[in-house]
Amino acid sequence: MVHPETDVKMKIVLAAKKLFAKHGYDATSVRQICEEAGANVALVSYYFGGKESVYFEIFNQYFPFDRLEAYNKVDDPVYGIRMMIENVIELRTRDPELISLLQMEIIMMTPRVDKMREIINPLWTKVRDLLEKGRQAGLFHFESLDSTLLFVLGATFFYKQREFYEPLLMEPKPDTKTITDQTTAFVLRALCYQLS
Repeated sequence: MVHPETDVKMKIVLAAKKLFAKHGYDATSVRQICEEAGANVALVSYYFGGKESVYFEIFNQYFPFDRLEAYNKVDDPVYGIRMMIENVIELRTRDPELISLLQMEIIMMTPRVDKMREIINPLWTKVRDLLEKGRQAGLFHFESLDSTLLFVLGATFFYKQREFYEPLLMEPKPDTKTITDQTTAFVLRALCYQLS
């Protein structure tokens, strides 16, 4: 049985996640969050200490830190790049609100961006390390590690903006497996990896 206090806290977090993803952090008020959650406004301060703490609680609850720990143990560059693409696309599909929050922080370079870097940079650092390891092993071929890292992250992490380009697209939206397979093939070909 869920304790009533835990239930109210979770309702606040879920409401905040939905509203922050839809309207952004600055355009969402504590009052709106509490209305959405069906909670008293004073509970945000009582349980979390304020709006920003609610915001970061979303990441504590929903960011897959456990997968990041497992990913950091991966040593094979090709397997690691494949795994990163699969996990990021799966997260994008499963929790588009969380991805929207991360993307807004990155694009807008908000005052919370340093905290976002603490959350996400361990993943990007590992990707960078795998790219360099793959290059040193002769598996990947590229000129600039920095540019390559940005290209890989862009192809993997920012694909969600498909809706903006919908008038240009002619094919039905692919399923998650197809997106994962196509993104993986695209990235590995860009790295000049010899696909079998």
